[in-house]
Amino acid sequence: MHLLALNPLDPHSLLQTFGPLGVAVVLFAETGLLIGFFLPGDSLLFTAGLLCATTAGSTLHLSLPWVLLAAAAGAVLGAQTGYLIGRRAGPALLNRPGRPRLHAATQRAREVLDSYGVGKAVVLARFIPLVRTVLNPLAGALEVPVRAFTLWQVAGGLVWSLGVTLAGYLLGSQIPSIDTYLLPIIAVIVLLSLIPVARELLRARRRTP
Repeated sequence: MHLLALNPLDPHSLLQTFGPLGVAVVLFAETGLLIGFFLPGDSLLFTAGLLCATTAGSTLHLSLPWVLLAAAAGAVLGAQTGYLIGRRAGPALLNRPGRPRLHAATQRAREVLDSYGVGKAVVLARFIPLVRTVLNPLAGALEVPVRAFTLWQVAGGLVWSLGVTLAGYLLGSQIPSIDTYLLPIIAVIVLLSLIPVARELLRARRRTP
């Protein structure tokens, strides 16, 4: 029944259906597979953290250690997989016609790489929706050294995945009876997470002649 009602863009729906496993799968797809660019990574992590702060008798309560482990695994393994895909498939993977959003995100990822260098770019990209999806295969296509990429993607992946999850957990811990306000808070989180996406799309539209 849960599978029939699943909304892949709704963090609460994903977590209710799959629990911590859903966190790992979504982060893996968003950071490792180009088809995952539309998935709600930031809002999913924050919502999972909130749900770890609910009481054990709540409608939906998650285990913080399991969520942290799933988040770290999905973020790190996804980025490394994206890099390997880019290494094998080459630039043609990111320049396919008929994919304007993907093309715009690729251009933005190139700008981030050129502006900040490999280390800072790989870490910074974790916090930019769409860019974090394409920068990993782009780094592979550009033959960024494996050791350097792995070092920075692991560091960035852990800071992003664990940091956002713990931020949600800390907020939930500070609000008595967080269950009562859960749905409004999640709605606000989803709206806030869409702001960077809208900004990147607007930036891409302005560059388009």
